[in-house]
Amino acid sequence: MGAILFFGATFLITLGCLEAGIRIGRRALSGPDAPRPAGLGTVETVAFGVLGLLLAFTFSGAASRFDARRALVVEEANDIGTAWLRLDLLPAAAQPQLRDAFRRYTDARILMYRKVADLDFDGARAEYDRAAAIQNEIWAGAVAACREAPSQATIVLLPALNAMIDITTTRLAATEMHPPKLVYGVLFVVSFGCALLAGYEMGASAAKSWLHVLAYAVGVAFILYVIADFEYPRMGLIRIEAIDHYLEAVRSAMK
Repeated sequence: MGAILFFGATFLITLGCLEAGIRIGRRALSGPDAPRPAGLGTVETVAFGVLGLLLAFTFSGAASRFDARRALVVEEANDIGTAWLRLDLLPAAAQPQLRDAFRRYTDARILMYRKVADLDFDGARAEYDRAAAIQNEIWAGAVAACREAPSQATIVLLPALNAMIDITTTRLAATEMHPPKLVYGVLFVVSFGCALLAGYEMGASAAKSWLHVLAYAVGVAFILYVIADFEYPRMGLIRIEAIDHYLEAVRSAMK
């Protein structure tokens, strides 16, 4: 619903700017003796060039961050799976409790991402805190077990656990890595300003081409929507949870 509202609002604002530009243009440029401002084409070229650069760089950055977030899903699955396998190096008596904690931890991580996709942010935060508490439990249990295990177990297991813990902070930080709000502000202002300029140019003609008006409004709104969708890939049509099956596969392997 939020994605539809964002697209609809952007489309309507762009359409409104085009219509406003057309009306202003008709008043200023209509009539055979109406003077045509000098340098209008140069201003439009510069404005649309700036818009193109902003859209290209913002789109490229958003797509790169989306790919990085998907890579972190796989990295977390690998870190959990590696730490799980290295529990075999611990004494047999210490393994059952730690393996149970691993199952509960992985369940909490999976459920957290599902709640984010459902826009249940309070529930997601609760699952994040629960997973953090289980992390402490796993670390304390592993350290205690390593005191009775061969030194090789300590050398191999603890770094794996540390990587499993660190990736949670890395993934949380990745969700907060977006361009400054000023960049988006400039992007929207330039987008709507260019719509106004395009409408002004159309105002020189007595006939309005709805095909061009709608094509411009839909195109700009759709590009802005895709950029926003890349930045928040669990809230729109571009979904990152399609790759969460790697984490779920790790959980399924925890027999």
